[in-house]
Amino acid sequence: MARYGPTLVVPIDLKKKPWEQKHPLHNRWHPDIPPVAEVKADQLFRVEMIDFSGGAITNNHTAHDVKHVDPLTTKFNVSKTYSISLSMAPPTPRLVVPIDLKKKPWEQKPPLHNRWHPHIPHVAAVNTGEVFRVEMVDWTGGAVKDDDSALDIKFLDLSTVHYLSGPIRILDNDGIPAKPGDLLAVEICNLGPLPGDEWGFTATFDRENGGGFLTDHFPCATKAIWYFEGIYAHSPQIPGVRFPGLTHPGIIGTAPSMELLNIWNERETDVEENGIKSFKLCEVLHSRPLANLPSTKSCLLGKIQKGTTEWEKIAKEAARTIPGRENGGNCDIKNLSRGAKVYLPVFVEGANLSTGDMHFSQGDGEVSFCGAIEMSGFLELKCEIIRGGMKEYLTPMGPTPLHVNPIFEIGPVEPRFSEWLVFEGISVDESGRQHYLDASVAYKRAVLNAIDYISKFGYSKEQVYLLLSCIPCEGRISGIVDAPNAVATLAIPTAIFDQDIRPKNNKVPVGPRLVKKPDVFKCTYDGNLPITRNPSATP
Repeated sequence: MARYGPTLVVPIDLKKKPWEQKHPLHNRWHPDIPPVAEVKADQLFRVEMIDFSGGAITNNHTAHDVKHVDPLTTKFNVSKTYSISLSMAPPTPRLVVPIDLKKKPWEQKPPLHNRWHPHIPHVAAVNTGEVFRVEMVDWTGGAVKDDDSALDIKFLDLSTVHYLSGPIRILDNDGIPAKPGDLLAVEICNLGPLPGDEWGFTATFDRENGGGFLTDHFPCATKAIWYFEGIYAHSPQIPGVRFPGLTHPGIIGTAPSMELLNIWNERETDVEENGIKSFKLCEVLHSRPLANLPSTKSCLLGKIQKGTTEWEKIAKEAARTIPGRENGGNCDIKNLSRGAKVYLPVFVEGANLSTGDMHFSQGDGEVSFCGAIEMSGFLELKCEIIRGGMKEYLTPMGPTPLHVNPIFEIGPVEPRFSEWLVFEGISVDESGRQHYLDASVAYKRAVLNAIDYISKFGYSKEQVYLLLSCIPCEGRISGIVDAPNAVATLAIPTAIFDQDIRPKNNKVPVGPRLVKKPDVFKCTYDGNLPITRNPSATP
């Protein structure tokens, strides 16, 4: 595996005293104190450190260690009456789902799963109030590589995704599990890429294999690789752009009950079989299939062994993880970052919480479909059970009490941008045909307008398409009542570019920074479906 992330140059062993560290520490400034490490300019490196007291102040229930610590030295004078304990506190958070990046998804212990079903057994149990850690593979399970080709995207087997960590059974402090009808409050305490695997990818699928929001305009498989430097990401395939990511899980959800699972399968089967005949929107949004129905192909059901009678039955019923649903699932909400809290309905005993599809960053809509910066990663979570919370706080919008949706609180830690360039779209498609208050058509127009505009500044349209899918841009439904046009907007933070992309009272500037090469990795489109072209757009 390639080397990613920072180089550790000063490690700390918390079991040792300050003067016992392998790389010696110091507590004075002097020009003749020799260096303990050396780094190069532009090298990303990591320095670990002890607390300022060197471990003299401990996790106990007195202030005697503070009273007797010597502030002038790192060698601590301990009184005869009180001893200072350097014993470690219990580890927190507890790792409940580890990931071995050298193993395939189906080789992980505990096992992963890629379907929703109430009978997939839990792999771990946690108590409310406990902070626990869940690690996860990227959504493809390592099928997409850090290389100079998009062939892995073009031929990706989409029957395998998404690989999820869990299910995790949630118990209260009395050992009583969450019950159907409860509300599960899940707080995201911390998150990030897995150490040593600090890279990700953004892509568009081939039109014949997954497609995307603009697949009729961009039918070819493409890929860009991103590298992380702390909170920032940059890509050699999209030069001149660097931005802080808003890291989040694309998928977090609870297991459905059998009743809810049957509702999903019935309504999605109807869309897949009859939707193309009844929904005019299918004429302007070309992603296919219209729904991903249960399939035994590549089905992974955690602890349930493939080939058994139980596996065969559940695999035929289990829902794919592609769309978001009543249980949460693949909602791809970029604001579910550090400090956010999700309130998920509970449909089965224990809730059976699962998560995956980790994103370093994503724009609203994730328009290229494989459109966030996809990565392996971890979540550190804390749960609370709100007894009877579904009835108390969630209003069903449908024929049964199960037709509810989660709610969430945005966390306090997000990138701060002060200047935005906003692109508008209305519900008139590329042929000039009017649609009635259709927000999807309006958002498609806004994205196309932004792609055409930014491509004037030296980028290929494929580069911009991927960029708008993964930067923390803001999508809005700005108008939904003024018939016949819905109005959608897409706001792009201008600070991510190394050039000023705002309109000026002169021509678009050209210069050495405005380069189209290197471009994103791109495959040919070998199908024969028609490509939509805007005759008035920039070539």
